[in-house]
Amino acid sequence: MVVDAVIAIGNDDRLNMIGIKKVPGGNMRDSFLVNGVAFKKTFSYAGFEQQPKKFLNPKILLLNIELELKSEKENAEIRLSDPSQYQSIVDAEWNIIYDKLDKCVKSGAKVILSRLAIGDLATQYFADRDIFCAGRVAEEDLQRVAAATGGTVQTSVNNIIDEVLGTCEVFEEKQVGNERFNIFSGCPSGRTATIVLRGGADQFIEEAERSLHDAIMIVRRALKNSTVVAGGGAIDMEISRYLRQHARTIAGKSQLFINSYAKALEVIPRQLCDNAGFDATDVLNKLRQKHALPSGEGASYGVDINTGGIADSFTNFVWEPAVVKSNAINAATEAACLILSVDETVKNPKSESAQGEAAASAMAGRGRGRGRGMRRR
Repeated sequence: MVVDAVIAIGNDDRLNMIGIKKVPGGNMRDSFLVNGVAFKKTFSYAGFEQQPKKFLNPKILLLNIELELKSEKENAEIRLSDPSQYQSIVDAEWNIIYDKLDKCVKSGAKVILSRLAIGDLATQYFADRDIFCAGRVAEEDLQRVAAATGGTVQTSVNNIIDEVLGTCEVFEEKQVGNERFNIFSGCPSGRTATIVLRGGADQFIEEAERSLHDAIMIVRRALKNSTVVAGGGAIDMEISRYLRQHARTIAGKSQLFINSYAKALEVIPRQLCDNAGFDATDVLNKLRQKHALPSGEGASYGVDINTGGIADSFTNFVWEPAVVKSNAINAATEAACLILSVDETVKNPKSESAQGEAAASAMAGRGRGRGRGMRRR
């Protein structure tokens, strides 16, 4: 799903083009990818249930205006010379909203979305004409719909042309768990995707979202830099083996440093074994033996968390982008050098003496309770 989602947004670097919606309930395998946009059903007004819930190849109108009757402000004042003029003022308010709704219908749109409210009158008006509408759509979701369908958000209903309308292959309102979702799939622009995450508990879904974000970043990096190395600790063990052999050619203290660096690289496969609940010592011994083969056939062997042994990471499609691994090693090396370069710490004697006095007074204050003492014999 992550690979399909990243390919869908193409060269767009905006991660918000991949929407992640969390719906508690079901299990993790119920999660699905929408090649387009999906968002939770917005606040519905009266007449909403009479609207169609599915369209094929509909035209989509995106708005940033309110489509409801607004009461005048308290300080609004209209002076009339004739009581009969009052009705014309009331009719003018209705004519304004009906004129907006009529222009929306004449545009040919079958799905109307607005970032602002769409009231009861507009909802019923559109329902009578077999048009779906949704108000109070989140700004992020509205922008993603515009990117996916090829539409443009309008701030006026005047002069709506076909070029500003979006489209998609299928629009439907679908039940997902306890929520209803509006789903736009088969979008022509295809520069966005939505992953709907399912899970039994909120904490589990939150953790899955964090893991999904890591996967998205890895896939994006892999697409931009196609060079990959064997994962599962294989590349770390191979670098460690190379450094140990190189250290033997060096006389002096540098040999000790290189050996320590090589040993530190074995932390990665060891941690993988510990996380999977396997015997790290046994697995590392097998890896050292495999990587030490003179033929070099064991260079791509890493930890196999399915069997608790070792396996060829390249054959099992456990890969890592080379640039990510290189950056990780560089960052770790720079951090270690920075710590080693600190040869003295600055201390404040006054602060230390104050802390010492506070600790001494706390110890002295113990045992001053008023309880009964032990009876003397």
